[in-house]
Amino acid sequence: MNATPQVLAVLDDLLSSSAPDARGALWRLAEQGRELDANIVRLPPGAGVGEHQEDTLDVLLVVLSGGGDLRTGGGDTLALTRATVTWLPRTSRRALEAGPEGLTYLTVHRRRPGLTIAPAAKASTGYEGGEAPCMLDLVCPECGRLSADRAPRFCSACGEPFPGSRAD
Repeated sequence: MNATPQVLAVLDDLLSSSAPDARGALWRLAEQGRELDANIVRLPPGAGVGEHQEDTLDVLLVVLSGGGDLRTGGGDTLALTRATVTWLPRTSRRALEAGPEGLTYLTVHRRRPGLTIAPAAKASTGYEGGEAPCMLDLVCPECGRLSADRAPRFCSACGEPFPGSRAD
């Protein structure tokens, strides 16, 4: 692991150099040995990330440009504007919708452990971890994140529609 601080991206440069109609993850934290995950995601005007729930991780969401709405599981709507910092606690339900200027945001959360398959012997000893291979249809083909929804329409990490969803 490289323990030396380093500049990974200059946000103004990153945002101005990406195509205005670019959608999904524009940047990802990918350094080896990291304990965090971070993504910069852009949603075009009117696009959204369907309602979902993250059961394992708290997520910090920072609006970089544009704006939109965050709908909570309790029915509240929170306005997201440039420079808004929002905490999305684990187990909370939420959905995002971009406003007329689109929505570009940064998410940061603890790194999710990789997928593993647990041997049957460990399952009886309280082993927690691993996902069955039959859950591959719940993995986003764009960013690789596992959806907590059984029938996802959009990836909660990058905003891309899942293949075969009504969003296609």
